[in-house]
Amino acid sequence: MPAKTTPRPGLHGSRARHAEAARAKILAAALPHVAFDGWTPRLMREAAEAAGVDHNEMRLAFPDGALDLVDYFLADGDRRMAGALGARDLAAMKVRERITHAVRARIEADGLHREAVRRAVTLLALPTSGGRGPRALYRTVDAIWRAAGDTSTDFNFYTKRATLAGVYSAVTLYWLADNSEDFADTWAFLDARIEDVMRFEKAKASVLDVVGKLPDPFALLGRLRYRQ
Repeated sequence: MPAKTTPRPGLHGSRARHAEAARAKILAAALPHVAFDGWTPRLMREAAEAAGVDHNEMRLAFPDGALDLVDYFLADGDRRMAGALGARDLAAMKVRERITHAVRARIEADGLHREAVRRAVTLLALPTSGGRGPRALYRTVDAIWRAAGDTSTDFNFYTKRATLAGVYSAVTLYWLADNSEDFADTWAFLDARIEDVMRFEKAKASVLDVVGKLPDPFALLGRLRYRQ
């Protein structure tokens, strides 16, 4: 009977770190060429070779190929945004200012790779992406809200992220086509979209306040019923 083997402590952690290092190397080698070659399997293979990552390591790092590489690129942008915001005193800002800063920081995180973002958005919009686009968008807006200090766990958790998803998508698409100096038009567009959201939130709060003062319709119907 063969002896049982006991996994060495830290083995899985070592493998995870090795895979993460391989992902980072491949992405770094791929980014300078994405604008010309797109997010393709060939690009990923060539990037892995240039980074000194063998084929088996590449497959372990990105099991689903180029789609995994795109997803990693977008997730890396979220991490870099969180790092940039960590150096700012967001707690001293109003929520509106926090979200504006966070959205801008997320877009600026990929400022040197706008064409890579464009090609990523195009690829994830295809049916063959398997729903990765919406998942990546949710991950980004969730990261933005968390960086802004959101701790909600009720229904607001979902409404905040759904609202921001629309804002972030619109601003990103605007940025991809913006040729103004230092993307000034994009930041003006962002401010306008945030203003729209704030007006909506104020209107919603007013409606909820009015509704809260109305009599309970079920109780009212009950009283009418028993008066008959």
